[in-house]
Amino acid sequence: MKKDLHPSSYRFVVFKDMSNEYSFLTKSCVDTKETIQWEDGNEYPLYKLEISHTSHPFYTGKMKLVDTAGRIDKFKTRYAKK
Repeated sequence: MKKDLHPSSYRFVVFKDMSNEYSFLTKSCVDTKETIQWEDGNEYPLYKLEISHTSHPFYTGKMKLVDTAGRIDKFKTRYAKK
């Protein structure tokens, strides 16, 4: 195996689904700027997700229109010029 291929900065990070406020704690090396107080009283880095397994239509069985960051508006402005 190649040396230094995988990151060595794994730590506990809280991932938070912003569509339904679901949070979970796991190890990750993702860069974050925010922190959050977790259920155990410790403070962990926070990474915000737009969608997770608790809100994704494949896992929930519900069809739900997710328009995050105005994707439809971006599409319309991009192709309105043509």
